[in-house]
Amino acid sequence: MIALLPPAPTPILRRLAARMTGFLAFTWLAACAAMPINEQTNTGVAIDPNAPVQVALLVPAGSGDSNDATLARNLENAARLAIADLNGVQIDLRVYNSGASPAMAAQAATQAADEGAKIIVGPLYGETVNPVGNAVAARNINVLALSNNPTVAGGNVFILGSTFNNTANRLVSYARQTGIERFGVVHANDLGGQLGRDAIISAVQANGAQVAGVGSYPLSQQGIVSATPQIAATLKAAGAQAVFLTAGANADLPLIATALPEAGVNPVDTRYIGLTNWSVAPQALALPGVQGGLFAVPDRGTVASFEARYRAAYGNDPHPLAGLAYDGIAAIGALAATGNRNALTKSALTTSQGFQGTNGIFRFLPSGLNERGLAIATVRGNQMVVLENAPRSFGRAGS
Repeated sequence: MIALLPPAPTPILRRLAARMTGFLAFTWLAACAAMPINEQTNTGVAIDPNAPVQVALLVPAGSGDSNDATLARNLENAARLAIADLNGVQIDLRVYNSGASPAMAAQAATQAADEGAKIIVGPLYGETVNPVGNAVAARNINVLALSNNPTVAGGNVFILGSTFNNTANRLVSYARQTGIERFGVVHANDLGGQLGRDAIISAVQANGAQVAGVGSYPLSQQGIVSATPQIAATLKAAGAQAVFLTAGANADLPLIATALPEAGVNPVDTRYIGLTNWSVAPQALALPGVQGGLFAVPDRGTVASFEARYRAAYGNDPHPLAGLAYDGIAAIGALAATGNRNALTKSALTTSQGFQGTNGIFRFLPSGLNERGLAIATVRGNQMVVLENAPRSFGRAGS
């Protein structure tokens, strides 16, 4: 990216910047470097189909952070709700505090294995995932991590979090159906933005389309304002029909989705596409750049059902990440219900039919990544409108 002198912020940008309290506090939970783990052909221990399946749940309690403690309770609550929903399958759930440090997480995983765990659900934070995987790899125990970081997946580690790869592929595939062939990519210069950029480029190429310019910006208010003119020039010169943003609705989206239209990237002519769920921040749906744009959302019916059952059971709304623990238990329960001794092996976990989760259908891939069924949404009159429903099975989108 060519460095430019910062232009004077427009009145709209100044107002947005003033409202963005805590902008720099934005973090991507799972954006951490991974340690390598051993690859095996078919990881996973055998189980006794006639006995309860012992499952270890690693939660982030013990870090000393009150937010982690709250999240830990939500994850355990969701896991126990999943157990209650299982028919004819007994799960012996044992909860371990893994904190937020690699050493503590690895110690918790080792203790869980010593005490008989057949599979592990968790941990959450990206930097703790591979230490957990490594700690139990020699015992052939699979790990269903709550992370969304694709760099920690593989070997005996599968990730439950929604990935940029999955979202980008869904959106590019849909956009191509509307005639878009040339995709510009605009991303923040942090690890999350870079991984998002790579996921978008990979999806564009895999779907037979073309990358039409890549622009980046520092993850700061002034950085975005300064970088936008050059980014806009790059997109125009490359003939981008769409601009794919990695920006988060509660972070950099308010600035970049205002600055780019002001710099001449008109959403009427160049469709904006979001790698993140814009609807998590309702105020974001009023931004200039998102009008008529595309983004992906989970199956709203299954999300609403889970939230209602969680409220009925525990008296409050679940944390947005709580459903991942439910999904991990639901997948284990569905596999254990087959009565197969090898229900928790890699080949069983990666069944092509997948599982029903709190956000819709999902399945694990042999790479350790996952695929989730997503709906396609747009913004009309500052409101989210679903254009294509999430699939109900792994056939065609919207089926």
